[in-house]
Amino acid sequence: MKSLFNLVCLTATLCFSALAVGQSQFALNQSFAELYEQELGSTQKCLSSSANRYAVCSPALRGDGNAPFILFQQADSPIVVLTHGLSDSPFFVSAIADELYHSGYTVIAPLLPGHGLKNADVAMEDEQLAERWQAHLAEVVELALQSSDKVVLGGFSTGGALSVDYYLSNPDNVQGILLFSGALALNGNVESLSKFWGIKTLAKLLDGDYQTNGPNPQKYPKVASFAGLELMELIRSIRERLEEGARIDVPVFVAHSQADQTTPIEGVQDLLTYVDADNTFYVIDEQYQLCHADLVVNRLLLEKMDFDKSRADLSETCAIPQVNPQFFPMARALRGFVEFALQN
Repeated sequence: MKSLFNLVCLTATLCFSALAVGQSQFALNQSFAELYEQELGSTQKCLSSSANRYAVCSPALRGDGNAPFILFQQADSPIVVLTHGLSDSPFFVSAIADELYHSGYTVIAPLLPGHGLKNADVAMEDEQLAERWQAHLAEVVELALQSSDKVVLGGFSTGGALSVDYYLSNPDNVQGILLFSGALALNGNVESLSKFWGIKTLAKLLDGDYQTNGPNPQKYPKVASFAGLELMELIRSIRERLEEGARIDVPVFVAHSQADQTTPIEGVQDLLTYVDADNTFYVIDEQYQLCHADLVVNRLLLEKMDFDKSRADLSETCAIPQVNPQFFPMARALRGFVEFALQN
């Protein structure tokens, strides 16, 4: 009789636990969908969604690969908000998201305003573009905080800069920062040109009718010059606050290629001098000549990318996506960091 009683109790406990997880997942998914309904208009659950993966699709998007998504763990799991880069989409952080998910984290991968769209010309010329990025990330973090009191911010390139920017304004909301090719500095020519008066007006003229269709269905064919200047302003704002005395008091993970010509490694090196907590700096040696965008690419991601080489400009050094040959040791370092430095 006692054994039967214990079995009933165990079954009930598991059922209540599963119900709690389901309710938590439903609430987060619903709020996530409502956020993108406001941003994109008509939306629907992506066909690629599954039991623990929820993605929001829309006719406004270039394809399902551009959709924001959630990888859902148990109800009380810590959450990583993992943000993509400039001209990219959540697709490009999906390999990193899988690593974090298998380390026990719920992962939210938002879609920044102006990205993933069939028609992005107006959005990429918005004078409030950077502010819209900041506001959107703040909204997503607020959703995360409603589900967990343990929220980590991470990002690739521009997503990394936005993560640092958010932390500096809301340090009590963040328990750690993860940076992949973090955009804390840009190519020297971009940094110099960005200082000229009227450069944003000129950038809009150079961008012309901004095209979103290119060889890679998961991202735009080029970075909009105007959007790049918006990013540069964000980077300068981060530098100013750090120079004025702001510090970073949470653990930081950084992965960066020494050969990165888009976001030179000096930017994250300088950032780490302001960190007063544990940090891991995974440097990919220059001998690998790893391009900026390829740091987050593993073989599976490259296969899913569906890149059309026949439409690529082969005169550009980093025109063809490549697998990061150090992805798996980098991923091991990331897992070790989140499992020990952050959990403790």
